[in-house]
Amino acid sequence: MIMNSTRFSILDRSRTRAGESHPEALRATVAFARQAEELGYHRFWVSEHHSVPGVAGSAPTVLAAAVAAATSRIRVGTGGVMLPNHRPMVVAEQFGVLEALHPGRIDMGLGRSVGFTGGVRRALGHGKDDADDFANQLTELLGYFSGDQDAYPGVHAWPADGLRVPAYILATGSGADLAAEFGLPLVIAAARGEDRMVEAIRRYRANFRGRTPYVIVSGTVAIAGTTEEARRLLVPEAWSNAYSRTRGEFPPLSPPEEILAREMTDRERRVFEDSMRGHVHGTEEEVAEQLEGLIERTGADEILVHTSTYDREARLDSHRRLARLAGLRVPLRSAS
Repeated sequence: MIMNSTRFSILDRSRTRAGESHPEALRATVAFARQAEELGYHRFWVSEHHSVPGVAGSAPTVLAAAVAAATSRIRVGTGGVMLPNHRPMVVAEQFGVLEALHPGRIDMGLGRSVGFTGGVRRALGHGKDDADDFANQLTELLGYFSGDQDAYPGVHAWPADGLRVPAYILATGSGADLAAEFGLPLVIAAARGEDRMVEAIRRYRANFRGRTPYVIVSGTVAIAGTTEEARRLLVPEAWSNAYSRTRGEFPPLSPPEEILAREMTDRERRVFEDSMRGHVHGTEEEVAEQLEGLIERTGADEILVHTSTYDREARLDSHRRLARLAGLRVPLRSAS
């Protein structure tokens, strides 16, 4: 099977559950990272979101430090740090410290998104136009590691200078083209518009300036004993998306039975049903077939799984099943 020669990794956004605090969600992320390491996943990444009630992950390098300290083998990184929100020198210093403390285990995933609302962007001290300067910001950032940044002569981002921290580019906007230009690995979402994704990957490989292109396809994977059980795992995140699209606020995850019993408006129902589509889910046999097809169509070197659902035990069971399908090192005892 193609899956057995493909790496599998996890992205966790520190989603809160109904009635749960942000600190509880962050502690759960660290515990999940330990479980992911036991299951044999290649890397564990955390994300950056600001002023989102349902997402506790707002400071990815700080959270990555906690994850790295709680694990010993799995690679740890960000998916990603939104570079327009930060000064490149500060980002270099943060990742330099991470790499110095956990050598050979740190990944620097980088994105170009800015704050979701005007208020958040003002609070961060940035605007939408800052995303347009991503190439220059990236050049400066990488220069602090190579020791040849020329934006500020004589300035060094200790301890980053001379350290090797692999950078990965998230394919938002022109991300695929920039990843090719800089000769960096590409992280791209397995969106419902698959033709666009496949074309972006083709263009990335065709224009790649470096030794070997590397493609990480990210997406939701939900596995359970039955197709319907797996589909129910998708319900909490789909409803959060529908709620945010119709009310402007991204809420904590709720139990699927509560959501399915709701009287949704026509618009909520349309967005909810649309958000339920396009994900890899089902029984182990069904998911194996879907993943084989996805890897074959994209030539993905790695699959980055970001599955959010209300029941963390059901999520862990899904990841344990995926680890078994992918031939990862699954412990005999429970990973919980």
